[in-house]
Amino acid sequence: MSVPEGLFYTKEHEWIKIEGKIGTIGITDHAQVALGDITFIELPTVGKSFKQTDPISTVESVKAASDIFAPMSGKVIKVNDALGKTPEIVNQSPYEKGWIACIEISNEKEKDTLMNSGAYSEYLKEAH
Repeated sequence: MSVPEGLFYTKEHEWIKIEGKIGTIGITDHAQVALGDITFIELPTVGKSFKQTDPISTVESVKAASDIFAPMSGKVIKVNDALGKTPEIVNQSPYEKGWIACIEISNEKEKDTLMNSGAYSEYLKEAH
């Protein structure tokens, strides 16, 4: 799967889609492949604030449990409740239906510390 344009990425394989002051967060296709079949996702609490790089969620798979880190600081305003019943959505659709949470971004300058799709594609090539 190619790396979608218009998103920003972390070295820990999270993505964020920024629309105004709202950021939608998920894990990349690379992350879901590395984890294998996802069996459980601990969703963050709506109303809770996180700083950039704080753990906001945990994803468990048949292989391992992995923390998901906030790509940017903000307050959780919405979570993807569908993942509670069907966490495998993240395996099937990591960039569309498999988003984990939406945050109200509190520091827009943090975007400058993230990779765009081209830089993330290069990062993946260097990692192999």
